[in-house]
Amino acid sequence: MIQSPHLRPVTALRPLTTAHLAQTMTLLEMNAAELDQKIEADLASNPALEIKDTRCCPQCRRPSLESGLCPRCNASHNLSKDEPIIFVSPRQDFYRPGVPIQEDLPEDNLPQITEDLPTYVLRQIAPELPPNDRRLAAYILSNLDEDGLLEVPLVEVSRYHHVPLSRVEAVLGLIQRADPVGVGSPSPQEAMLAQLEVLAETQPVPPLAEQAIRVGLDLLSRHQYVELGRLIGAPSRQVEQLAHFISDNLNPFPGRAYWGDIRQGKGDSPPVYTFPDVVITPLTESLEPILVVEVVSPYAGMLRINPLFRQALNQAPSDRADQWRSDLEQAELLVKCLQQRTHTFVRLITRIAILQREYILHGDEYLQPLTRACLADELHLHESTISRAVASKTVQLLNGHIVPLAKFFDRSLNVRTALKQIIAQETNPLSDSQIVGLLKCLGYSVARRTVAKYRAMEGILPSHFRQNHQMHENS
Repeated sequence: MIQSPHLRPVTALRPLTTAHLAQTMTLLEMNAAELDQKIEADLASNPALEIKDTRCCPQCRRPSLESGLCPRCNASHNLSKDEPIIFVSPRQDFYRPGVPIQEDLPEDNLPQITEDLPTYVLRQIAPELPPNDRRLAAYILSNLDEDGLLEVPLVEVSRYHHVPLSRVEAVLGLIQRADPVGVGSPSPQEAMLAQLEVLAETQPVPPLAEQAIRVGLDLLSRHQYVELGRLIGAPSRQVEQLAHFISDNLNPFPGRAYWGDIRQGKGDSPPVYTFPDVVITPLTESLEPILVVEVVSPYAGMLRINPLFRQALNQAPSDRADQWRSDLEQAELLVKCLQQRTHTFVRLITRIAILQREYILHGDEYLQPLTRACLADELHLHESTISRAVASKTVQLLNGHIVPLAKFFDRSLNVRTALKQIIAQETNPLSDSQIVGLLKCLGYSVARRTVAKYRAMEGILPSHFRQNHQMHENS
């Protein structure tokens, strides 16, 4: 069979294309520190790679002896205040040992001791307990599972400490009323009953709620409202309304309410951000400055193929030719993929800096609604590409604070900011249900359980503990 001269087999190109895409995605997912380590390892193992003596601007490719803004790229900028100045920097000083980095960082960005859930709860209740009962509370809290539920029977706690069971129950009762409410309960059912009791102090609760939880929690979880109605003597419509109330206000796993929606193991801890992937600074000291955005990309404009190695490949010994050829192909692939990574990441950061300019300048309450899917459509990229580019990256804002890049997509930030303002202005402590109503007036429709979760994320105590705190201050 004769092939047309215009048709060429493309199968030979597919492995390279696939390898190029796969490596670009892998590099895109790395933060700057991880990328630096990757390039360091490749430089050490691949003789086809080398560092240029003269650094070039990663954008215009012209020689650039100075770090920071490229004079050519900067001069061509139109200086509109809404358009940020974007430049790529190797910023090697972030990653090299021996540099006194911490002297230049704000104190907020230095590693801090993480407060876990038991410590958080004990800090709330300790002032109300005598020393002996504090030790008892600490023991109970040290035996919580990842859902915030008690793993050991109360009788065992009583025997271990040689104290009456009633005393253990009294301490546990105080723990259960701490934030998150229901923590330390022996079961999800007990956690919900504890939350219902606290909730009833500040708002009406359905009269059959307690009975439904005690005898029909399994039916509730399976949405079998007719069967539950027969069990507690209520019509299915009333049971359905009851189920909505329980779903909106109670949480069977109080530990999850504190840590958010994702289950987190005992060994996990929130990350501490130290070295940013993006640094944003104002061009001038004014109320509405042009933003200068530095995208940190290790070895940007410095990495290249060793020309002597390329020449030597033509005269390579037969027993080394395949290895040298493989080294060259891997080096060329890395350089191309790094360029693609930088190009994609710069496009992403440029768009975010434009869309979230007010947030960058003025703070949390100015964060605009933004999703990864929306940004992917604007940039004509796949949503998974945006997710990889955002993952594990951080941004240093104008105030020097380093935040996750994912914060620019945080839908809860506006609500949490409004919640903090409401509580800061309260005369008498407001219940979570009252806060729900005030947030609704501001245009935020959230459930009481969500308010409790956001309040815990901000480290704000529940109303009855804020009331106690005010009483201690006034006494």
